[in-house]
Amino acid sequence: MAEPTHLTEIRASYDTVAESYAGLVGPAFENDLLGRSTMAAFAELVLAGGDRPVLDAGCGPGHVTAHLHTLGLDAFGVELSPVMVGVARRTHPGLRFDVGTMTALDLPDGGLGGVVAWYSTVHTPTEELPVAFREFHRVLAPGGHVLLGFHVGDEKRRKDQGYGHPMSLDLYLRPPELIAELATAAGLVLDATLLRDLQGPGAPQACLLLHRPGG
Repeated sequence: MAEPTHLTEIRASYDTVAESYAGLVGPAFENDLLGRSTMAAFAELVLAGGDRPVLDAGCGPGHVTAHLHTLGLDAFGVELSPVMVGVARRTHPGLRFDVGTMTALDLPDGGLGGVVAWYSTVHTPTEELPVAFREFHRVLAPGGHVLLGFHVGDEKRRKDQGYGHPMSLDLYLRPPELIAELATAAGLVLDATLLRDLQGPGAPQACLLLHRPGG
């Protein structure tokens, strides 16, 4: 069966920009006090439920995975771009990074304490999001938590340039209500929504905190 076009485009684009992307997003994340504070709350919730691993889904160069590790979590990353995984392994040699896709995770059922998808669903077509959210539900232990970060809006943009390189992929801006609806339809329970109306250029952003019931 042929690979979906969006996966091919995402892989090729992020293989191309991997080195430049890594040099930009790490410092930007270090300056994102609100985002890191949200992750700290997520980490406390996960740790309160036990010492289970946490997946950084669409981990890119591993900066979020590494930050989760500093918060006391047994974090590992999965990323579609092999070049990006290579950057993550080189930059964070003590952590685990695997090539894969969040819509078909090579992980057993019910083994994780948490899943983070930090702006990594923004290139996933809306019709594929339920597949990813069902995968998150499947790999989580009952009571496990999910943290989603994404751009807010209601449109699809074609991204042809980025990080100093040509790219060719779609970027989706979606209402928080839609993301919450799709995630809850996959069996997750919404706990909190954070809307971020950032100053300057760019779309507003949102974070959703959810959990798999039970436990």
